[in-house]
Amino acid sequence: MTAEEYKRMIDAALGESFRGAKGMSFEGLAEAMRYSLLAGGKRIRPMLLLEFCRICGGDVEAALPVACGIEMLHTYSLIHDDLPCMDNDTLRRGRPTNHVVFGECVATLAGDALQAEAFASILRADLPAGRRAECAEALADAAGIDGMCGGQYLDMLGEGKTLTEEELTDINSRKTGALLIAACRMGVAAGGGSEAQKEAAMQYGAAIGAAFQLRDDMLDVIGTEQELGKPIGSDAEEKKNTYMAIYGAERCAQMIEKLTTRAKDVLRDVFADTAFLCALADSLAVRTN
Repeated sequence: MTAEEYKRMIDAALGESFRGAKGMSFEGLAEAMRYSLLAGGKRIRPMLLLEFCRICGGDVEAALPVACGIEMLHTYSLIHDDLPCMDNDTLRRGRPTNHVVFGECVATLAGDALQAEAFASILRADLPAGRRAECAEALADAAGIDGMCGGQYLDMLGEGKTLTEEELTDINSRKTGALLIAACRMGVAAGGGSEAQKEAAMQYGAAIGAAFQLRDDMLDVIGTEQELGKPIGSDAEEKKNTYMAIYGAERCAQMIEKLTTRAKDVLRDVFADTAFLCALADSLAVRTN
């Protein structure tokens, strides 16, 4: 399956989310949730999950609710990241952010509800109970105190300070890397893959996650607002700790190339079909948004 086919499948499934709220007393909350969930995006995490499921011999259709779950959780994190108490961003994917449209309280609740619905989607999937449980555990690990939330906490503590390379990597491995690693791990779990496949998938996720953050930091300097769908130059303006500030563009590009090669290498001896995942790693290394 191609990336475009995966994206169409994922978008169609997400489009059915929370339709049942129409006419209900909480319809406005569902509208806010759908606003961000259906705002576009590359759908990298659900795509990774479905492809790892496929190459492990699993049923992609049965794993689709799990893929939707990880995208719901990712969307929750974006809504909360944009809130005035966090990054206070007003533009996301070329559209006003959730709190700008619906207000801060509704946006906060929309993120909270999406996080809960993410686990509900996984646990309702037509997969063996053990696989569903492992997927839910992997997502909880990635989202919680030792994952995204912990990373966001460390990021806030680091504001106004000059961080070391190790400190910055610790933050980014949680904020960005944890959910990409979880997507790969969950795909293997959903497909009934082996422990060796799970380990290789997680190493792949870690490598592309690190490369993804490096590229993000580069794009905030060399990208355009039109391509990114959000303001550029905000990292420097807010004096944020970034890889660009530490290394500069040339070194960042070299590191991305090395990490992308590593990501592809860890798959070769474990999976028979790695063409899609290798092509995806290459495309992420040179993305412009």
